[in-house]
Amino acid sequence: MKSKNFLSLVMGLFLALTVAACSDPSETNSPTPSGISSDPENTLYLELKDGRVVIDMLPDAAPNHVARIKELTRQKYYDGLKFHRVIEDFMAQTGDPTGTGGGGSGQILKAEFNDRPHIRGAVSMARKGEPDSADSQFFIVYTPATHLDGQYTVWGQVRSGMEYVDNIKKGSPRNGAVRDPDIIVTMRIAADVD
Repeated sequence: MKSKNFLSLVMGLFLALTVAACSDPSETNSPTPSGISSDPENTLYLELKDGRVVIDMLPDAAPNHVARIKELTRQKYYDGLKFHRVIEDFMAQTGDPTGTGGGGSGQILKAEFNDRPHIRGAVSMARKGEPDSADSQFFIVYTPATHLDGQYTVWGQVRSGMEYVDNIKKGSPRNGAVRDPDIIVTMRIAADVD
């Protein structure tokens, strides 16, 4: 009789573990593997020629940058903008309406340097020579660039679709300038789409 109860207990535990292992993790609002919560209000859909890139914005790390990115995104500011500077094994930069690297939205942001590292998929704000000079331009990092840590504001992290970022047309090895560059097809906040 005891062996029958023990066998029932073991089978019950096995069944419970099997159900837990097979459950769909997307049914919860748990953090993504990178430790970033998947909040639709702080998630960007960046549509590129090859597919969708999902970016988790980091309002706790860079609240003013995230607020400005969201404001510009809701104005559809980024739609059609070129990836004007793309350096293989480093980064892809966009956000300049002139496509030259010298333009922006006209609203300068104070730096919000934080402890988020410039790892693969980090989304960081481009700037001019001085720290408080970011505007609308941003870049996505291809490979770890720790020399940028603490000098540029990381405001997002690619959650999925990095393979589409990898496919962005690369520029000159000398300065990254791209002839006939790829564009942002559209950029939207997930809360406005879902």
